[in-house]
Amino acid sequence: MAKIKKKIKKIKIDADKCNGCRGCEIVCSSFHATPKYSEINPARSRVQVITHRLKNIWLPLFAGEYTPAECMGRDVYVIDGKEYDECGFCRAACPSRDIFKEPDSGLPLKCDMCEGEEKPKCVEWCLNDVLTYEEREEEVEEEVKPEDVEAGVGSLIDKYGFDKIADTIARMAKGPKGSPATIDDMSAKR
Repeated sequence: MAKIKKKIKKIKIDADKCNGCRGCEIVCSSFHATPKYSEINPARSRVQVITHRLKNIWLPLFAGEYTPAECMGRDVYVIDGKEYDECGFCRAACPSRDIFKEPDSGLPLKCDMCEGEEKPKCVEWCLNDVLTYEEREEEVEEEVKPEDVEAGVGSLIDKYGFDKIADTIARMAKGPKGSPATIDDMSAKR
């Protein structure tokens, strides 16, 4: 498989610096309003500050992938003398809580890093440097999706016909001296 360069974007969180101002929630909800900056509704924010005021805990959390199932994780972690429950670290929108769901429709929300902007607005507007943005390039294996392969084979069949494509694949699948081909044999023919 071919290696491709992929941009990896990440927001780092220094929870010990967070004072719970919730500026990140406000600017995020405003940026994602329709039209942009037309309203402020922190319930629509892709970042939520999880709080436990009596223990002085403030933890910014970004919306991740949706999961249709409720997890079973209920462990408690102690970090620098502060207690966090496992659910508090979870970025998923799930059936067991209302966080990261569009308030009107109930559809899940996901952080898009303020796509199209130089850096996410929450990072730009964070007054205590709790949030920092990092971007790096990484070489990764190119992901081959089965539906892409099917579309490619389908277009070849449309152009050359099924029999010709099947004969070509059968011919390519034969290894040296008529023996079955290995993956390495197939790759070498490309």
